[in-house]
Amino acid sequence: MTRWRVTSEAELYRDDWLDIRVADVELPDGNRLRHRIIKTPPYAGVVALGPGRRVLLLWRHRFITDSWGWEIPGGRVERGEHAIDAAAREFREETGWRAAPLRPLLRLQPNNGITDARQEVFRADGATPAGPPSDPSESERVEWVPLADVPGLIAAGEIVSGTTMAALLYLMAAPERRPGCAFGEM
Repeated sequence: MTRWRVTSEAELYRDDWLDIRVADVELPDGNRLRHRIIKTPPYAGVVALGPGRRVLLLWRHRFITDSWGWEIPGGRVERGEHAIDAAAREFREETGWRAAPLRPLLRLQPNNGITDARQEVFRADGATPAGPPSDPSESERVEWVPLADVPGLIAAGEIVSGTTMAALLYLMAAPERRPGCAFGEM
C-alpha cells in the first residue's frame, strides 16, 4: 500500500474557525508537491424522523453560494464537547425542538482531498416543541418535510448541502435494517 507522506507543514492563516496550511508532501514515486490543507472544527448534525416519516429541516440562505435550501440542523462541536451533545444543542438552538434520544447515523469527511472536516450525524426518532429557536437568523423557517420528497427536492436544487443529502439518502436507503451505524469518537 502506498501513502503520501507529509514532510512538513506551515501555517498560512488561523482563527477559531479555520486553520489553513501548506504541506510539503512526498508522493509514493518520490516526487514532491506543495498541497493546501484546510482544518476545521468538527461538525455534528441531527436527522429527526417524526410521524408520517417526516424529517425536521431548516430552510436557510447560505451567503457564500448565494443559495437557499433545506438542511438538517447542526453545527460546530466546541472544544471539549462531545459530538452527540453538540448535535442536541444545535438541534434545540436552531429548531426550537428538543430531539428524542440521539443515536449514531452517519460519519462523513465530505471533502477529504483538501480539508480534515469531520462530521457526525445522529438520528432522533421524534422531537418535542421546546420554545422558539434561540437564534431566528439561522433559518427562514423550520418544517417537517416528508422523507419521500427528498429525491425531488434534490433534483429541484432545494437540497444542495452534501451533508444533508448524504444523511437523508442514507436514512432512506436503509431505514430499518440499519437504524444507526456504530462509530466511535473521531
